Amino acid sequence: MWLLAAGLEFASAARAEAAREYDLKAVLLFNLTRFVEWPATAFASPDAPLVIGILGQDPYGKNLDEVVRTESYGGHKIQVVRFRTIEAVRDCHILFVSANEQPNFPRILRELAGRPILTVGDFEGFAKAGGMVRLYQNSEGKIRLRFNPGAARDCGLTVSGKLLSLAETVFPAEN
Repeated sequence: MWLLAAGLEFASAARAEAAREYDLKAVLLFNLTRFVEWPATAFASPDAPLVIGILGQDPYGKNLDEVVRTESYGGHKIQVVRFRTIEAVRDCHILFVSANEQPNFPRILRELAGRPILTVGDFEGFAKAGGMVRLYQNSEGKIRLRFNPGAARDCGLTVSGKLLSLAETVFPAEN
């Protein structure tokens, strides 16, 4: 009986740790809006929202919605939209690609090629495979950024030097 209770306690602690990790990642995802400039053509109209999209399984739940609820970017209200398929991604500015979409990642990048969408993910190899920002937890438990500047430049995004100073920079040619 005590083994079952210990197992349940461990599972509960693991879920709490994962929730805490994604609470921090939600704030980081929103804060990326402070370091990136989208071309005016990325917005359908002057009052169109800045859309943070999630493609695939949503690890954030309602927390990301709460983080951005009262926020804006250059007069654009920030909105969270969940997408089931890459084909559904239309008006989007930041796209978090969930780990369950990793097998589809090459196709996702082809579909998004040239569009001013900041791609973000947290699975191994994300930035080296052509994604723009990888969120990861280091050995000390801190959330860090890995950034692929060439991918951002290729789709017309302007990234602040402050982001470059906060993130580890990677290039797809690196192995």
